[in-house]
Amino acid sequence: MTDPILPPIEEKRSYVQQMFTDIAPRYDLMNRLMTLGQDRIWRRTVIDLCNLPRYGRLLDVATGTGDIGYEALKRDLSLDVVGVDLAREMMVRGRGKVAGVSFPFATADALSLPFADNSFDAVTSGFMMRNVVDIRGAFLEQARVVKPGGRVVCLEITLPNAPVFGPLFRFYFFKVVPLIGGVITGQRQAYTYLPHSAVKFPQPPRLAEIMRSAGLRDVQYRLAMPGIAGVGTVAIHWGTR
Repeated sequence: MTDPILPPIEEKRSYVQQMFTDIAPRYDLMNRLMTLGQDRIWRRTVIDLCNLPRYGRLLDVATGTGDIGYEALKRDLSLDVVGVDLAREMMVRGRGKVAGVSFPFATADALSLPFADNSFDAVTSGFMMRNVVDIRGAFLEQARVVKPGGRVVCLEITLPNAPVFGPLFRFYFFKVVPLIGGVITGQRQAYTYLPHSAVKFPQPPRLAEIMRSAGLRDVQYRLAMPGIAGVGTVAIHWGTR
């Protein structure tokens, strides 16, 4: 059955692009609020898993306001970081938001990255895969542009099924987050789309299979929800080209 909240597949790209353009002014604030600040910890883990060498090259796909790129440069200013996104307004908000640190942003589609094969030591994405029309195609592009031996790291939402925590999280995610999003950003529809986009998104084991089918090896994942063993509200996957 089609979810009435979600756009038809043929309209998804333009819908997502406009949605992120609309929420760009308050995107960072809303992220901090709805994740209770945990998104910063998750992004640090993403950079850890990239295993970047000194002077390495990092591509962050669907970079938004550049949080992953800035986190990488906070660790090592020798890195060559590039961020790409469909929504130009998100990147405009990201440029210059961290004093003394900068990296190039460019408009690009995750399914057609404007880079040569074997260009980067690692490729990351944060909360992007739910928004693409072809998950395997996006991983194929990331695997193409990463160097042999380099890593692809994906941070994405997952809906927990734990008996007590699962229903509590779903209530928060489906009822409270849209309410907060509407108040903070004036775009309640965007934060109603957010939880619904996670419903049919592949569970972590299946997403790992998709990554393997895109040519990545040694694919692993971990669930991230501090203090609750075996329960996660996000999953971080990584694999090697």
